[in-house]
Amino acid sequence: MDGALGLRVLLCGYLVSLLTLQAMPALALAAGKARGSEKRQAVDTTVDGVLIRSLKVNCKVTSRFAHYVITSQVVNSADEAREVAFDVEIPKTAFISDFAITADGNAFVGNIKDKVSAWKQYRKAAISGENAGLVRASGRNMEQFTIHITVGAQSKATFQLTYEEVLKRRLMQYDIVIKVKPKQLVHHFEIDVDIFEPQGISKLDAQASFLSKELAAQTIKKSFSGKKGHVLFRPTVRQQQACPTCSTSLLNGVFKVTYDVNRDKLCDLLVANNYFTHFFAPKNLTNMSKNLVFVIDISGSMEGQKVKQTKEALLKILGDMRPMDNFDLVLFGSKVQSWKGSLVPASKDNLQAAQEFVRRFSLAGATNLNGGLLRGIEILNKAQGSHSELSSPASILIMLTDGEPTEGETDRPQILKNVRNAIRGRFPLYNLGFGHDLDFSFLEVMSMENNGWAQRIYEDHDATQQLQGFYNQVASPLLTDVELQYPQDAVLALTQHRHKQYYDGSEIVVAGRIADHKLSSFKADVRAHGERQEFKATCLVDEEEMKKLLRERGHMLENHVERLWAYLTIQELLAKRMKTEGEERANLSSQVLKMSLDYQFVTPLTSMTIRGLTDQDGLEPTIDKSPEDSQPLEMVGHRRTFVLSATQPSPTVHSPIVSKLPNRVTGVDTDPHFIIYVPQKEDSLCFNINEEPGVILSLVQDPDTGFLVNGQLIGNKAGSPGQHEGTYFGRLGISSPTSDFELEVTPRNITLNPNSGGPVFSWTDQAVLHKDGVVVTINKKRNLVVSVDDGATFEIVLHRTWRGSAIHQDFLGFYVLDSSRMSARTRGLLGQFFHPLDFEVFDLHPGSDPMKSDATMMVKNRQLTVTRGLQKDYSKDARHGTEVSCWFVHNNGAGLIDGVHTDYIVPDIF
Repeated sequence: MDGALGLRVLLCGYLVSLLTLQAMPALALAAGKARGSEKRQAVDTTVDGVLIRSLKVNCKVTSRFAHYVITSQVVNSADEAREVAFDVEIPKTAFISDFAITADGNAFVGNIKDKVSAWKQYRKAAISGENAGLVRASGRNMEQFTIHITVGAQSKATFQLTYEEVLKRRLMQYDIVIKVKPKQLVHHFEIDVDIFEPQGISKLDAQASFLSKELAAQTIKKSFSGKKGHVLFRPTVRQQQACPTCSTSLLNGVFKVTYDVNRDKLCDLLVANNYFTHFFAPKNLTNMSKNLVFVIDISGSMEGQKVKQTKEALLKILGDMRPMDNFDLVLFGSKVQSWKGSLVPASKDNLQAAQEFVRRFSLAGATNLNGGLLRGIEILNKAQGSHSELSSPASILIMLTDGEPTEGETDRPQILKNVRNAIRGRFPLYNLGFGHDLDFSFLEVMSMENNGWAQRIYEDHDATQQLQGFYNQVASPLLTDVELQYPQDAVLALTQHRHKQYYDGSEIVVAGRIADHKLSSFKADVRAHGERQEFKATCLVDEEEMKKLLRERGHMLENHVERLWAYLTIQELLAKRMKTEGEERANLSSQVLKMSLDYQFVTPLTSMTIRGLTDQDGLEPTIDKSPEDSQPLEMVGHRRTFVLSATQPSPTVHSPIVSKLPNRVTGVDTDPHFIIYVPQKEDSLCFNINEEPGVILSLVQDPDTGFLVNGQLIGNKAGSPGQHEGTYFGRLGISSPTSDFELEVTPRNITLNPNSGGPVFSWTDQAVLHKDGVVVTINKKRNLVVSVDDGATFEIVLHRTWRGSAIHQDFLGFYVLDSSRMSARTRGLLGQFFHPLDFEVFDLHPGSDPMKSDATMMVKNRQLTVTRGLQKDYSKDARHGTEVSCWFVHNNGAGLIDGVHTDYIVPDIF
């Protein structure tokens, strides 16, 4: 590939505002070797002949609107091609607005189009012999952008990614967070943050978690005066070294810039080019008393760290409440119980009694989410009705759950309706979703419909701090029923201008468009309820001040006000679109699409085409599955594999060499999904088997040795009428006649030689069993590994659902870790794929859903229609799993498996 540049782009997962730039893992290991001895004077910055010559992050902030440009230049000084990686984790709320690649003097620039046009352009370019590719967003949450490049000998490549976002004020400050991880020394490393705030900057700081105080003082330059602030981090190569004689980098962690603005003026109206932005965050207001109800999930799935961390957070929050507040606690499992049943003052005695109640409560049953919420709403409604509007405290409802409704009312649309009808806009509902295995979009829609927001709490060691951090954002309400009013005849378009509550340390931002010749009559009136008083304010535009600001910041300010309005408008339309269907949803989609194209933002309804790119197999990039979607192939993420040729006008398509090595079979899990990894293609195939509970399927059968693995299906206990009944493996049988070995595995027990009264173990045991060349290792509550001499290695993963669930049962996953010594005649739904398999995929096109990619596959001399998606592999992470991108074969694997799926039904587990 001399002179050519291979490129793979990956968008995946839900991510926070971070930036990661790194060499490939293999190169990172090479960098760790002792290539820089103590005697060496010069610092070696290359890894296997490859260096990142420059890596620059430029961030310009104008009135909270941040514009980021990340530029990286990679140089390969070796005599052969080398591969490196460039990873960028952008803020989840950001919109990519540009992406460009320059290689050997050739420029490849992104062009944002609607999804349909992007598909047409891609197909036209592919047919005409051009290189083409797509980069797409994956919904409201932007994701990791990873580029793997193969740089030709003595060649270089430059990447430039641009994205934009509005910074949100939380806890008295704005945060710009960047994670740096180059994994090698960089000749020119720089983070440059330039801030312009018309209100004036009141504080500015910058920290790097990976630097000592002394080194931070040497390398971080920060200053602010009046409206301008600046942070520059430009470490030399020697300052990047992990030690004086190391060739490894200490740049590994978070770089964070924090700042806030002056609040001396009550009004902050910014106007440019007939667009305005109104920032509202008054100071010196009195904290309002609040009525607070916590609704806590105590179902069985909260067992362990979740309930421990929840209790720790509640105890700390109760300890921080003010005497002027009123509160109650509602717990829901299968049943609903409240601590008091009505609000009580946050007196010392009441708080101590509540803390004791929190320490004592235990988990019980399923998840009556509907009942718990309605009880909490009832308590707040009753208390609110006893106060006049002016003297009413700020009411807040906070729910924490890790599961889905399984008791009482379980229909999600009905629950949403029940909650809406009960709250009736009186107060906000905040939903905290604990962990990954829950329907977060359901919680998100519910909060949005009731003037709140949802937040995911990650199951990490700091979950207690995450819970308390959320509470701190809403702990100090200053105003309720806030409305920012503008003259109707002067405003043509307006973002959300009514807010149920305003909290200390936050900020309300409204943007809009002013009608022509209406600037002189433009003003903003603010009306709200404060602590036992009305709040009123009027803001007028100072035209001379606006002209002065434009001169100071130039056209950047004029342009940024309009783009800030467009950004906020698109975000709000996308949020509304989440909770609508039919014609209303189509209308919102049309509005989002038009604005995304007008302002060149990559949003869920647009795609970025980059002329000069194809994927590695000459195919369109694939679409990943959302980890929160219950449907097997509801794909909303994106995974890319592109190839770019900087010297050839025709497409560069690499045909993998067909290997004689057997395939590595990922295995079978969940509903039940079979995943077949094909190493010579660096790709995977997957299919489902839909059969009735109780059916036993042949997974592996070696006729030469008699070795076999069979699995029996179980189903959900109950389900909604007309809903697909999920089936899972609830019993596995493994036998090896040559060693007189049989093993029966269920989610409850592991039995050795069950037909002859062998020993029984539970999943709480930690044990290693040996029997005639077979080794069984039980890893407590996690997995079980079976190793057969001169045969294979298999893993069984235990999946536990929450105790007391009315629907779900515990089940098993089965994975083949090594099949290299199984005979060539091995059969079974998995066993048949132990041998080399070749396939070709072509004619990629949109499926019935434009978010799903279909294609034609040739395999075993058959032509199949397949769909690109994701399945989960739990062999490395038994709890959360790893997403595997695969081509999904429909109709029980028809055309991919030998025969039909019913051929694999067997009468007995052994």
